[in-house]
Amino acid sequence: MAKEKACKNCKLIYEGDTCPSCDKKDTSETFKGKVEIVNPEKSELAKQLKVNKKGTYAIRV
Repeated sequence: MAKEKACKNCKLIYEGDTCPSCDKKDTSETFKGKVEIVNPEKSELAKQLKVNKKGTYAIRV
């Protein structure tokens, strides 16, 4: 089973080799906190994290 990683560029949490959101490979397996962004257009937290796509994101990488 693959371990969850957080992209250091966009903070998306995913499993695999390349970030599906930004196509970067710069990741960290140690991150603090998770947040699920469901409606990025209306979410204040998404604005603070600079997120514009649905998904699970790390609060701190």
